[in-house]
Amino acid sequence: MSEPVGGFALVLHSHLPWLPHHGTWPVGEEWLYQAWAHSYLPLVDLLRRFAEEGRRDVLTLGVTPVLAAQLDDPYALRGMHDWLGNWNLRAQYAGVRWQGGDSRLREVAAAEYRASAAALTEFESRWRHGFSPVLRPLVDSGVVELLGGPATHPFQPLLHPRLRAFALRTGLEDTALRVGHAPEGIWAPECGYAPGMEYGYAAAGVRRFLVDGPALHGDTAFARPVGDSDVVCFGRDLEVTYRVWSPKAGYPGDSAYRDFHTYDHPSGLKPSRVTGRGVAPEDKKPYEPALAADAVRRHARDFVDTVVRRLGDLRAQHGRPGLVVSAYDTELYGHWWHEGPAWLSEVLTALPEAGVRVTTLRGALEAGYLGGPVELPASSWGSGKDWRVWDGVQVADLVDAGAELQRDLLDLVDSVPAGVGRDVVLDQAVREAMLALSSDWAFMVTKDSAADYARRRAKAHGERYAELAWGLRTGADRAARAADLRRVDGPFGALDARALRTSE
Repeated sequence: MSEPVGGFALVLHSHLPWLPHHGTWPVGEEWLYQAWAHSYLPLVDLLRRFAEEGRRDVLTLGVTPVLAAQLDDPYALRGMHDWLGNWNLRAQYAGVRWQGGDSRLREVAAAEYRASAAALTEFESRWRHGFSPVLRPLVDSGVVELLGGPATHPFQPLLHPRLRAFALRTGLEDTALRVGHAPEGIWAPECGYAPGMEYGYAAAGVRRFLVDGPALHGDTAFARPVGDSDVVCFGRDLEVTYRVWSPKAGYPGDSAYRDFHTYDHPSGLKPSRVTGRGVAPEDKKPYEPALAADAVRRHARDFVDTVVRRLGDLRAQHGRPGLVVSAYDTELYGHWWHEGPAWLSEVLTALPEAGVRVTTLRGALEAGYLGGPVELPASSWGSGKDWRVWDGVQVADLVDAGAELQRDLLDLVDSVPAGVGRDVVLDQAVREAMLALSSDWAFMVTKDSAADYARRRAKAHGERYAELAWGLRTGADRAARAADLRRVDGPFGALDARALRTSE
């Protein structure tokens, strides 16, 4: 076999904030169930098919601990089953409603009925005990490399070092409980980095993490050790990644693809195609699967050609094969971009045929895609590639509240005498504080995406923390209240607040 033209590592970052018990529509559990049905189920099915073909090192899959907790949660599992059944009923209703109308709309209803029935069968046969039993065989067999992360997806540069270490350790330990071992790689939330964080990673057993391409000045052809540590970073290749994700010219905006934003409100289905920029919802044309399938094939060919061309340029520049890391939110594929899973299947099949080594981050290191050390600047993958999304003027109140919460939390934990056993109230107080510090709230406010919901969530978790902290400081019995809150906000059952103490 000839030497590959270079390596390609697809990294998918699977993450949603904690949503069970916190509203349904338009933001809340509906968000979870849509992503579950349209992204997570199809992705696992795709990976299982690759496993059956004997494929290994197909992609690197990040699953945040807070998402894994939801996908294993009994309440969420029941809710998801109900949602799938409702999807099937809505498709049947649409079929009746559109009977005698445009044949393209009837085909949309029929396709949704088939998809919902297949999803119900898949969920009932494989997912009823949660995500972890589905994920672990894919990890153990080497089909995917699993990335973990801090427990509730906080923006780590804004965390006190003690809380940063605790959040990461809690997240890695939770992943180990679910799949049998802690991952060696993480997707740092929002790719947020501050100089020196690599030493905390090394102490936690993390060996590799992601940064955005500009943090490496676009020189992303190889993984690079960070400073004088043994921890390596991989940079997103934006030249390739933006072929998909660019808001102005990315593939999902093609006129043939299903439009994400246009609903048939009586059925809740999405019967329209994008049609064109600036086209009003009522003027959009009905979705046609054949047109979308043609677009998938066209865009898969374009992406493969782009990767091959990029790898050729990297080889000419460096004198040896290089690596392209293309990284995306998992929820793009299927949830936001209906045809995304089909596109993934086409691309991951065509790249090896084009002479590209498809691999994981771990596999890329084993294959020798490693360069020299680098000093990283403070960075993220957000607007401006700095911290402005999570530390900007629009969210100054959230940042100040988060800093005060952290100071109070550390004081509270340190006030507990050494040698005292676990306290369910203190554990829940820490859990609420960590949920309040999720990076999602600042992102949603800065981007004006359900900003009111985000502010309510940050405020609610902060107030629950304060209530429990008051009880601990005054001696008031809050055990029953903590138990009630844990039924609502209950991820990370093994969380032990005593690990936040300065010493035992």
